[in-house]
Amino acid sequence: MDLPTARAAGYAFVLDEAGFAQVTTVDPDGFPVSRTMTAFLEPDWSVSLVQRAGHRRLAQWRRDPHTLVSWIGAPAPGATNERPHVFDIGRLPPRMVAVRGTASAMPAEWTVAVYRREVARQRAAGFTRAPRRTDDEVAAELAGVRIEPARVRLEGFGVGAESHLWTVRRAKP
Repeated sequence: MDLPTARAAGYAFVLDEAGFAQVTTVDPDGFPVSRTMTAFLEPDWSVSLVQRAGHRRLAQWRRDPHTLVSWIGAPAPGATNERPHVFDIGRLPPRMVAVRGTASAMPAEWTVAVYRREVARQRAAGFTRAPRRTDDEVAAELAGVRIEPARVRLEGFGVGAESHLWTVRRAKP
């Protein structure tokens, strides 16, 4: 599969099927720490996150902004695994979209805008159990983070074990 087709398929997978993402940060001892959370893939392959302001990961990003956000899901319809590279475990490989990048804290106005956009989208789809917050509550209780993409990897959007990897922007130190 060519890269533009795989990119379109990967982007659609995240928006329409994948659901939660796994977000990996680096703890004070240098070890990766992963958490499952909502993460919103943007058309430029950046990732928008809005979370409670007390999360430990915010301090981890201040210390080390390098991060990985990945969405993993069921194999693509029609997927095959005819020639496993090393082992045959009798399963098809899952689809994965992984964005490696650099995290930046965002201002309250950005956080409110992303929160409003995503809550409107969720409520329009019938997902209404999350609490509604005022703009002041969003600014006081939530924190916005943007992941500037450096590299993107797609798996499961091509033929067999084909993967696609491209540089979006050079990673910041």
